[in-house]
Amino acid sequence: MRHLRFLLPLALILSACQTAPAPIEHRPVPGGSRTSGLPPSANPATYLELPGWRTAPLAAPVEAFRRTCDRFSRRAFDAALSRNAPWAGTAGDWQPGCAALESAQGEAAARKIFETQFVPLEIIDREGKDKFTGYFEPHYEARRAPEGVFTEPVFAVPSDFVANGDSPLQKLPDGSTRPYPARADITARGGPAIAYAHPADVFFLQVQGSGRLTFPDGSTLRAAYAAHNGQPFKSVANWLIETGRITRAEGSMQGIRSWMGRSSAAEVREAMNINPRFVFFQSLPEGDPGLGPNGAHNVPLTPLGSMAVDPEFHALGVPMFVQTTAPGLGGDWSGLLIAQDTGGAIKGPVRGDIYFGTGVDAGNRAGTMNAKGRLWVLLPRSVVERMFEAGLVASVATPGQAGG
Repeated sequence: MRHLRFLLPLALILSACQTAPAPIEHRPVPGGSRTSGLPPSANPATYLELPGWRTAPLAAPVEAFRRTCDRFSRRAFDAALSRNAPWAGTAGDWQPGCAALESAQGEAAARKIFETQFVPLEIIDREGKDKFTGYFEPHYEARRAPEGVFTEPVFAVPSDFVANGDSPLQKLPDGSTRPYPARADITARGGPAIAYAHPADVFFLQVQGSGRLTFPDGSTLRAAYAAHNGQPFKSVANWLIETGRITRAEGSMQGIRSWMGRSSAAEVREAMNINPRFVFFQSLPEGDPGLGPNGAHNVPLTPLGSMAVDPEFHALGVPMFVQTTAPGLGGDWSGLLIAQDTGGAIKGPVRGDIYFGTGVDAGNRAGTMNAKGRLWVLLPRSVVERMFEAGLVASVATPGQAGG
């Protein structure tokens, strides 16, 4: 999927003041306004100070980072990685480390290259906020035409849709335009569809923003995010709870599905229309079934190798070391992840959304992820040395202090 944008943690649609993760809208974010030469607050560290660095699995993140390096190699040598995070350096700054990792054989060699080529800087939120959640790519049955319970269209972008950033327009027959209408209007009038699925699956596909659809003949396609209607996201779970239709304990994807299964079609439609946000999809080949859809960095997401971050603070493509905890991660966990996606609810310098993969198991594991944690960015040594020379960081660990 090109420029993923709406994927969300499984333990779904409750407000931030409750224990379940808030909805995550994964989408490309236009260039922002931050121009600081520094991260929000960065403390140089050694690899000895990274909890679990010596045993953290590296195969998945190194695979993910090699795809990022390919992206970097196509940019001008002096091109900044990010307008919002100029402290991350230029494409040229990353070439030596990328070249070294390209030929690395095995995790031990890759670990040594990171220790030699990159310097960890812990990012600190000045307001003390830090949170890590998880997301995944769902996998649903579908049909080419309406059939049985597979009645809900997976809408493609309609012909009257006019792209306009986060405020798309609808072109009317007289040539005038207006803000694109809400979900209720779109579903009532219909439109082009790439497939048909169960109404609950289509609803959650829209919340997630991408998914794989499998047909009776065994063929599979990716329903990839194409656009949204610009309307605000509203919590269906909160409405169901507030109106007494479900209990707070049922406010998960499974609980909402169960309610939909025992309710009439009209009741289900009423509930879905509480959320005016609507996502349109495009049909793409499945590609490598072991990889996820393309994230905002325009590379396929790697399970437990990719993470969504806030591009107002971070450059996409940067390796990050995270310490957090979740049942779906086996408890306390630390590992290397590559910033390859963004999310509308991913806000702040120490905020990440870890990609768990495709399917039910990945969704169940992602749904357990909602915890505090720590985050280090791994920057090329030349970048951090320039920061030190400019007095922007207090010290730079030498390769001998790497801990390996």
